[in-house]
Amino acid sequence: MVGTHAKHLLVEYEGCDPVVLDDLDQVRSLMRAAAEAAGATVVAEAFHRYRPQGVTGLLVIEESHFSVHTWPEHGYAAVDFYTCGQCRPELADQLLRQGLSATHAEVALVERGLRLASGSMRLALRRGEVLPRGAES
Repeated sequence: MVGTHAKHLLVEYEGCDPVVLDDLDQVRSLMRAAAEAAGATVVAEAFHRYRPQGVTGLLVIEESHFSVHTWPEHGYAAVDFYTCGQCRPELADQLLRQGLSATHAEVALVERGLRLASGSMRLALRRGEVLPRGAES
């Protein structure tokens, strides 16, 4: 029986390469590589390129889902990594922030499905990071 505990990593990337943010194929490739890095199994995907700019995408994974929304004109991307089981969404975050060349990342980790008397969700982590260009995390 599978438990209800899950990690929901929410990340906002700033200072990203606008060319990458506007390229559907690059965003898709980075998201699939991020899923692999996290140990997730992709079962379906949907990506869309907006006009005049921007990409949104969703990977359905056996362990839940990853989603991305980009605003190239602002160098900004918003990403959700929602995982159950043994996935490591922090590894997906590391890969994606490097692939997008982000200079700043704000991260929140919400533990979900806890089913405690005090509630089912808990904010486990929140931090902002300034990242030097080209830095390896």
